[in-house]
Amino acid sequence: MKVVVTAGGPGLEERFDTRFGRAAYFIVCDLENDSWESHPNTQNLEAAQGAGIQAAQSVQRLGASALITGHVGPKAFKVLDANAVKIFSATAQTVGEALSAYKNGLLSQMAAPDVEGHWV
Repeated sequence: MKVVVTAGGPGLEERFDTRFGRAAYFIVCDLENDSWESHPNTQNLEAAQGAGIQAAQSVQRLGASALITGHVGPKAFKVLDANAVKIFSATAQTVGEALSAYKNGLLSQMAAPDVEGHWV
């Protein structure tokens, strides 16, 4: 199972980013193999619009079953939900802490978007 965590940098010790569409990196964690890899989200950092939708499409292409982030808008939520990607809300300091909270069942699954579109 692959889980994507939004991050401010390319590693597990990096700052957890509560923004989804404009997170600097997506850390893809393969829980079955206990491995991870980072993917820059550069195309969305300065996007005038559509960052959430494009980020959701990226998460789907990365093969994730779950996403750990802080906030998700309505359009991104719709894309993720349509692709059966479960979304979990976290407030961790680092990517590693967010992943650990997920593994320990401490995160709540989001049932709906929690911010308006074009939220920064």
